[in-house]
Amino acid sequence: MLTFPFNLYLPALVVPTVLAFALLPWWCRWCERRGLVDEPGHRKDHGRVTPLAGGLAVCSALALTALAGAAVVWWRTGDGALAFTLGHGLSRRAVELGAILFGALALTVLGVLDDRHELKPLPKFAGQLAVALLVAAAGVRVTLFVANPVFSYAVTVLWLLTLINAFNFMDNMNGLCAGLGIIAAGAFAAVAALHGQYLVTTFALMVAGALLGFLPHNFPRARSFLGDAGSHLVGYLVAVLAVLPHFHTPQNPRPLAVLTPLLVLAVPLADLVMVVCIRTARRQPFWVGDTNHLSHRLVRRGLTRTTAVLVIWLLAALVATLAVWLNR
Repeated sequence: MLTFPFNLYLPALVVPTVLAFALLPWWCRWCERRGLVDEPGHRKDHGRVTPLAGGLAVCSALALTALAGAAVVWWRTGDGALAFTLGHGLSRRAVELGAILFGALALTVLGVLDDRHELKPLPKFAGQLAVALLVAAAGVRVTLFVANPVFSYAVTVLWLLTLINAFNFMDNMNGLCAGLGIIAAGAFAAVAALHGQYLVTTFALMVAGALLGFLPHNFPRARSFLGDAGSHLVGYLVAVLAVLPHFHTPQNPRPLAVLTPLLVLAVPLADLVMVVCIRTARRQPFWVGDTNHLSHRLVRRGLTRTTAVLVIWLLAALVATLAVWLNR
């Protein structure tokens, strides 16, 4: 039985945090030089031009951490039980992990193109669909209680598309999308750690760390935004993290644990459903933004935008804590 590997988990959290925080000013300058910025106006209340550098900082921090971590694991494969276990896990899930990282890069590029050129809904959805199909084909699939592989494939693709767009919708106030991503990644890390799924825990902590490094640049005052590149990336990563852990197995049955992904991601999913229903009832295109999100409703109730974000974070954290408790 391996001990709880703080020597693995702490660097997995800290390294991408430091990298994202340090890289973001460089990415901000890069975005400003290339016009990849968000200008005030329309439904936006920020008073100055703001670089859309968050997604690039998070993606690059994750990529650098993943490459460095894989190199260390392969170098020390024969040095102790933990290194051997991680090396075996990387070998066994190399195709899946490669597809996940490629999908993260592809969605970041798609988001950058959307931020720069305002892609029409169809090509943007086509890019999301292509990534979802690739990741599901690589073996990252919902299998719980799903015996039919075709059905499993379809459910996984639908799940990925739903979360990518749910987090894109939630990127409507400073810190909201990134904070929800941190809470979700932290919850999935805790669940995986409870059951000794070291590789999944490490990846989840890396995601949480990269977002933690970005958050001070975005909340409460924004020096940079995630942009579509970042919101697509966050939604995609938490959707993948919801699929990777083994919540229920014949050897360790936990029927209630199957609710974990829905509970951890209840807030963005509920917001997505509410907004789509409102827009559909009003005969508006569901992909066209408005101010009917939960965050906007709280502000109309008298909360400041910062307080509204904190309230939503708290709600998400409470529900995520319940999800972790169900996996105890």
